[in-house]
Amino acid sequence: MTEKNLKRIEKVIRDLKNKIRHHNYRYYVLNQPEISDEEYDKLYKKLEKLELDFPQFKTKTSPTQRVGAKAKEGFRQVKHEVPMLSLSNTYSFEEVKKWQKRVTKTISGPKKYTVELKMDGVSASLVYEKGDFVLGLSRGNGETGDDITGNLKTVHSIPLVLKKSGKASLPNRIIVRGEIYIDIEDFKKLNAQKKKTAKQLFINPRNATAGSLKLLNPKIASRRNLRCFIHTLGKAQGIDFETQWQFLQTIKEYGLPVNPYTKKCHSIDEVIEFCRKWQEARENLPYEIDGIVIKINSFKEQKKLGVTLKSPRWAIAYKFPAQQATTKLEDVKFQVGRTGTITPVAILKPVKCGGVTISRATLHNFDEIRRLDVRIKDRVVIERAGDVIPKIVKPVKSVRTGKEKRINIPRKCPVCGGKIEKEREGEVAYKCINPSCSAQIKRRLEYFASKNAMDIEGLGESVIKQLVDEKLVRNIADIYSLEKSDLLKLDLFAKKKADNLLKAIEASKDRPMARLIYALGIRHVGEKAAFVLSNKYQNIDDLMSAKKENLEKIHEVGPIMAQSSVNFFHQNEAREIIVKLKKAGLSMKIIQKRGSEPLKGMKIVFTGELKSFTRAQSKNMALELGADISSSVSSQTDLVVMGDKPGSKYEKAKKLNIKIIGEEQFKKLLKSREKK
Repeated sequence: MTEKNLKRIEKVIRDLKNKIRHHNYRYYVLNQPEISDEEYDKLYKKLEKLELDFPQFKTKTSPTQRVGAKAKEGFRQVKHEVPMLSLSNTYSFEEVKKWQKRVTKTISGPKKYTVELKMDGVSASLVYEKGDFVLGLSRGNGETGDDITGNLKTVHSIPLVLKKSGKASLPNRIIVRGEIYIDIEDFKKLNAQKKKTAKQLFINPRNATAGSLKLLNPKIASRRNLRCFIHTLGKAQGIDFETQWQFLQTIKEYGLPVNPYTKKCHSIDEVIEFCRKWQEARENLPYEIDGIVIKINSFKEQKKLGVTLKSPRWAIAYKFPAQQATTKLEDVKFQVGRTGTITPVAILKPVKCGGVTISRATLHNFDEIRRLDVRIKDRVVIERAGDVIPKIVKPVKSVRTGKEKRINIPRKCPVCGGKIEKEREGEVAYKCINPSCSAQIKRRLEYFASKNAMDIEGLGESVIKQLVDEKLVRNIADIYSLEKSDLLKLDLFAKKKADNLLKAIEASKDRPMARLIYALGIRHVGEKAAFVLSNKYQNIDDLMSAKKENLEKIHEVGPIMAQSSVNFFHQNEAREIIVKLKKAGLSMKIIQKRGSEPLKGMKIVFTGELKSFTRAQSKNMALELGADISSSVSSQTDLVVMGDKPGSKYEKAKKLNIKIIGEEQFKKLLKSREKK
């Protein structure tokens, strides 16, 4: 091959590398991909083939070299050029203010701070020479770390080559520190895979990240989808930075990932407000954070403040209340749900976790108890994240005394004493098969009266308990026979409260058929399916007599849902309830889709609290116009409607670049579509 052709091929390879690096940065750092996965794969395979045919042009920093060979032995130990110190922790805003007062004794004048989300991950040090990533170290003991370069190369948000962009010239050499982490969704997927192979699960995302970075085989680490945020300067040659904020803005131009929520603050009050905000909003993030890192912004002032043996004086971490804690499992109680499913609930020695006192936690099912090998009187690790019910992560087996008791499946229903059976072969749930079980009746009534179902305000758990215990209500239809004199017999009721509940019960009679179908609690039939069924079968009698094969033909109704519907309406009790509901005067009207269906095909997700109408009303309005309502955000979602206090759906939509609108825009959308 001629020298001219070789130069042409070298240029093609160089251009391919630059293109792939650019698209890696867009995808893994900015979350703003410009090309499809298929187009990316074509570029990658083309580069791979050219490097195979012309190995003289393959470099260590090529995108194809992210996954290297398996280490033959343990990791090489390397001394840090600049020690990786740990931060001092504070647990209250008073302690933050005390730190600020200590700082002002050494450096006078107005202070500026940078505040950064404290990732709950694993620290790493990255070394770049002339823009190339040459070394990656774990923190180790702060003085010496493991050479984990091979595993860090598998983290796609870490560039193998820094970008030359804008005014920022590349330093000859730079050492930066960052946090390696794994997204919550990726962590769940990883544990789900481990569960299938009966392997021990990771306790939390940080545990999964640490385990991944210790793997001797980078090929396995590459499948973990690790990510990174850079937060600290270790050392730089050939460039000077005056402030932490300048450093962070500059390295973003290099293509290094920086957390987008980092902020520059001009007072300690502004710092504390930032801490408060993220303590409340942390559950909206796709990754876990455990606090806020507060740094003096000026590097000159940082140098003046200096460091102790363990930590810098110019930075401090404000730690959120712990999301995990250890306590004693005192006992296990068994709850019975509306379908009869028996759920084991752990009774715990009260312990603070996530800012609240926890005394109960879910054990899910008896298979989970066996998998965990958890026992009564065990010391256990519990976890609480956001509004999720606390759960037991694992028992601390090393402190067992031999007095711990195994948790056995009950022989009869803990509430009614009736017979229990395993639901079906291959399933994990055990059920009470007595349809008159008072626990099931209570749960069914709660479900029936809930906001997305019949929305009966005032018919809550405590009222339902008294109604069932006093035998005033034996099934969901009985609530429509209640009289004021019945309610006044109960401890909870005076005249006004009784009148209000009776009005709410009367108002529920006008709910559409879709809401009623959902309220009946038919297994596998959610809000959307209830709407589809109500539009297909114009009255409840037609639905009750529908055959499985006809139900299966309906779009979005599969064989499992069809069989579940048939099974439900074949029960004598269900048919008797429908007869009673008709006699009570329930209208069971149909929510008709508009003829034009202007929102047809649009997949819409609602998140947060809407002011003008309830969640159920907003969904019904969108359904009338042909929209497809979903409870979760995915790449298939077309639109997210956001109210006050949006949850994680909002963050996921932003990450996936899905269109997000507020309540006023949603109202305008409905009006504009209705006119068409």
